[in-house]
Amino acid sequence: MKLLLWLLLFVLCWPLALLALLLWPVVWLLSLPFRLIGISVEAVFALLRALLFLPARLLGHKDA
Repeated sequence: MKLLLWLLLFVLCWPLALLALLLWPVVWLLSLPFRLIGISVEAVFALLRALLFLPARLLGHKDA
């Protein structure tokens, strides 16, 4: 799907399509730290959830 959208952009405005093609790796590199922060925050919340539900699991509560 992304390829078809890029080809459509290439047909309509080829300088903008080439600029997007050249800048995409830079955008990906700039977004990488934010992805890592998101993964870390998600892991912290999973750890907190596991700790909060540990007493219920020890008492034999079954997940639905």
